[in-house]
Amino acid sequence: MIFRLSQKLNDKIKAGALAARPLNENSFADWSAHLFVADRTQYILLSNTKSLYSTVMYAKGVTNDSRFIDRAFGGIREFMEQDGQAFVYHRFIAPASGEVRFAKALDRSVTGSMNDLVFNATICLTEGELSPFDVGFKLNETPFSSLEYSSPREVFTLMATSVPLRQRAANVDHGDEPPSAS
Repeated sequence: MIFRLSQKLNDKIKAGALAARPLNENSFADWSAHLFVADRTQYILLSNTKSLYSTVMYAKGVTNDSRFIDRAFGGIREFMEQDGQAFVYHRFIAPASGEVRFAKALDRSVTGSMNDLVFNATICLTEGELSPFDVGFKLNETPFSSLEYSSPREVFTLMATSVPLRQRAANVDHGDEPPSAS
């Protein structure tokens, strides 16, 4: 699993020097994370690097890299389960949690899109008075030019339905449900 940290977030959790790494072979296990402030409260935006599928969580209590890892996996899992993406989490993200590496941002396109997500999240948190959890649902419905004007949720769902059938069939044999195309 790769977490690509912004400089602000890296300064907060003291994860050390960040290396440049290519996109993870398992694109579900590559997430970008950014620390931001809205109404004097710190939040962390977690976005799948390829699809920009995102969730927002409080940053309070995230004081080191191990706490970040625990809270990030918990936040991603909880959000994906509520969004009907539990299969994807349990099949492609949870198995990658055994080895976590930190890295620099992938490229300027991802950084620019993350900045747009932070801007939209800040508005939702301050003016829309949404909870951080609910902000994720709003962000995932916003089309992005970097995604050819598709929403992060559409792209993430397409990624899940593009997984070879033999991988999905192996999971059904174990009682997991395949991803829905909704």
